[in-house]
Amino acid sequence: MRRSLVAIAILGAVASAHRIPSHLEDLYHRNKPGTCFKKLSDIFHGGATYCGDVPEAIYVKGSDGNYDNMDIDCDGARYWSGECSNDGDIYGLGYTAFVDTVRTYGIRDLDTNVHPYVVFGNEGSNPSFDPRSMGMQPLSVMAVVCNGQLFYAVWGDTNDFTSTGEASLALGRLCFPKEIFSGNSTHAPKDVLYIGFIGNDAVPGAKGANWKTKNTARFQASIKRLGDKLVAGIPY
Repeated sequence: MRRSLVAIAILGAVASAHRIPSHLEDLYHRNKPGTCFKKLSDIFHGGATYCGDVPEAIYVKGSDGNYDNMDIDCDGARYWSGECSNDGDIYGLGYTAFVDTVRTYGIRDLDTNVHPYVVFGNEGSNPSFDPRSMGMQPLSVMAVVCNGQLFYAVWGDTNDFTSTGEASLALGRLCFPKEIFSGNSTHAPKDVLYIGFIGNDAVPGAKGANWKTKNTARFQASIKRLGDKLVAGIPY
């Protein structure tokens, strides 16, 4: 039974993946070598910086040949459940950065087990960076290129220290279904591209996403149209 459930989970993750458009794939390979030209922040722990080389977007760029890794963030609703507690310790907080807005969407908070979200921006330490200073809006749709696939997520949390490359358990399972995650684990290779989009048009709002679902694939499907539109707007 356990093997069957794992197989179902992997199939569900694969079914939720989106084809990477050719211009986004070209951008991924073109910008991975070298460094960021238009740095929006200082360099954070691990060597990454927030980068403005793509018009109307912000992405995380590591050192030459790198983007960023994927640490698992267990903050939010049900932070104690699922793989977030499978190593016997609780690593998450009971809230995410934008919980007050999320509650107006009819749920208590984002659920790391369900909602694919990205931890984007760093506050409370030095260096720091607030994507809102560049016009990016909380709970806006983001594009994540990982493991040769494209997934959509939302900007759902911020980091209180100087780490970058962090995402919900749901996004980790989508990107790397064969890896075993917990609240204290990491996809270490720095091959994940996180792209945030500037402007209010990237925000699905209360009615533009299926926030109340308990199924990650259904949430993905609910933000796909907006995600496709945002990705299509990336210059060729």
